[in-house]
Amino acid sequence: MPINTALLNKICTTPGAPGFEKKIRELVLKELKGLTDHVELDNMGNIYAVKYGTAKDRKKVMVGAHMDEIGFMVTHIDDKGFIRFHTLGGFDPKTLTAQRVIIHGKKDVIGVMASKPIHVMTAAEREKVAKLSDYFIDTGLSAEEVKELVEIGNPITREREFIEMGNCVNGKSLDNRLAVFILIETLKKLKGKKVPYDIYGVFTVQEEVGIRGANVSALRINPDFGFGLDTTIAFDLPGAAAHEMITKLGEGTAIKIMDASTICDYRMVEYMKKTATKHKIKWQPEILTAGGTDTAGIQRMTEGGSIAGAVSIPTRHLHQVIEMAHKEDIQGSIDLLVACVSELDKHDWKF
Repeated sequence: MPINTALLNKICTTPGAPGFEKKIRELVLKELKGLTDHVELDNMGNIYAVKYGTAKDRKKVMVGAHMDEIGFMVTHIDDKGFIRFHTLGGFDPKTLTAQRVIIHGKKDVIGVMASKPIHVMTAAEREKVAKLSDYFIDTGLSAEEVKELVEIGNPITREREFIEMGNCVNGKSLDNRLAVFILIETLKKLKGKKVPYDIYGVFTVQEEVGIRGANVSALRINPDFGFGLDTTIAFDLPGAAAHEMITKLGEGTAIKIMDASTICDYRMVEYMKKTATKHKIKWQPEILTAGGTDTAGIQRMTEGGSIAGAVSIPTRHLHQVIEMAHKEDIQGSIDLLVACVSELDKHDWKF
């Protein structure tokens, strides 16, 4: 069955910089209507979509998918109307070249990431690696117009359409709107289905600046089991050695073994592998030596810790506006998550 690319498009192109998730939160809340037994928000803006289990011993399962995307914040407007910014999340400076952005002020204002033209650079400047401080935003408006619409502290997101390329999807913010989409689709599949334990589908905030929403929501839920849901690197590209690839597009959903912030519980890793094999879901192992996800907060920010793992979606060109994922890997991630949360009571969780 083909994935719902129309919904994924809408999710990916709706803005939501860290700390400014209002619009994407409204979209998620709309999509959640009627899917679970209970939906609520906390003070940070995390969404909790709760489906109650049927087992006598109703343990708690948290699945975390962050809503925020990497972005920027306005820090200065000069006397000519050019805008300086601070990053919200991790950027490779060279990926800013020739990009459009949206400044979310009194109304949305389109801008372009600009820097010194190569024609007037010295030979030494041409050889230098680009720095974030080399860039500023040009809106094409006068200083007076800019200052009327934009103020210090306004969020900025990247502007790029979502497209399909062969059997892949491509665009900005697949990190982590793929996970938002997958969690919504998982809850749709679970509607009307009995599950053993209480499932807390949590759409978290501010992951890109330090898994802040996941920390808060895990403290609130105190889960027994946890699943992070996020993208991971697919470095199956020219010049990559086999040991550098992390994952490959089209080779299945990924089961996290570790990243820089989490060593997944070996019992959960074993369970996820067995579940994938049982249901004939194509999968690949993921060891990511740099970078972390909400899995860390889900695992540790709870009394005694949770038995945690993660479903990871292989994605090329992460933290760019050309992120790419394979539709079959996306569907496999949905299938694996549905199976895993449905059968937790069937596994022996003893050490």
